Amino acid sequence: MQPRNMSMSGVVDLAAVKAAQEAKSKAEQARAEAARQGGGGAVTPASLVIDVDEAGFERDVLQRSTEVPVVIDFWAEWCEPCKQLSPLLERLAVEYNGRFVLAKIDVDANQMLMQQFGVQGIPAVFAVVAGQALPLFQGAAAEAQIRGTLDQLVQVAEQRFGLTGLTVDADAGPDGSSAAQEVPAGPYDALLEAAVQALDAGDFGGAVQAYKNVLSDDPGNTEAKLGLAQAELLQRVQGLDPQKVRHDAAEKPGDVAAQIAGADLDLVGGHVEDAFGRLIDTVRHTAGDDRDAVRLRLLELFEVVGADDPRVVAARRALARALF
Repeated sequence: MQPRNMSMSGVVDLAAVKAAQEAKSKAEQARAEAARQGGGGAVTPASLVIDVDEAGFERDVLQRSTEVPVVIDFWAEWCEPCKQLSPLLERLAVEYNGRFVLAKIDVDANQMLMQQFGVQGIPAVFAVVAGQALPLFQGAAAEAQIRGTLDQLVQVAEQRFGLTGLTVDADAGPDGSSAAQEVPAGPYDALLEAAVQALDAGDFGGAVQAYKNVLSDDPGNTEAKLGLAQAELLQRVQGLDPQKVRHDAAEKPGDVAAQIAGADLDLVGGHVEDAFGRLIDTVRHTAGDDRDAVRLRLLELFEVVGADDPRVVAARRALARALF
């Protein structure tokens, strides 16, 4: 099954001014009531992925969506693509650290929910934000596309509904206890050191491969993810003629490849805001595959700079405005 367009265009109808304001107001009231009753504390990483059935749907999805976006994964045991997609979504739920909760719904056991959402085939992924549902995508999809969709979802949830996510107790163990766990040294020190040495020697291809070797065994390794993004950027610009790239970017504002190359060069030169601004402007003036290519490159550059950098935070907001 081929994935559908993974844009968040469904949010346009969802965020009609009146509906959005009403939903935001209800969400704020629900959060205030939860706080009054002593709720709203830190949650464990394990609680970010939940199994949901028809009996618990209102509590586990609708009510919870007033605190945090709930992503719904419709799956079945016999569905082969589900066996690839579901573990990926579970990993991302933990990695996003409370920005959304993943609700897994077995369609064989919950036919009514499947019908209510109009699911035509699985895997199918929806989201519920402040009590309102919207489709995300159907079918298997690349991780980069899924990340882009989730990034848009959490941005919309925060900006339009005030949902900033849950606080996660990073020290909680599998049983939910909050006692700090002793973390053993990772087995990847040698590979990470080899990657750094390759970078220092200008062997960007070697560095890329070393970081990928780490991520193949440990997809959540933060150091390797950051290093890979940096190494791939340096590898891309290694053979570029800076003068020609800048000339083409200036003379061909509608040329997506020229603008992407220009942004890469901007970032390597330390012009972070110029790089982000160039690609956001290009997003505004493109559509379809061209727009998606620019958006994905921008997300890669966010990885290079770091998610907590204020320039990345500002650029994410600008990207959300450009997309919607």
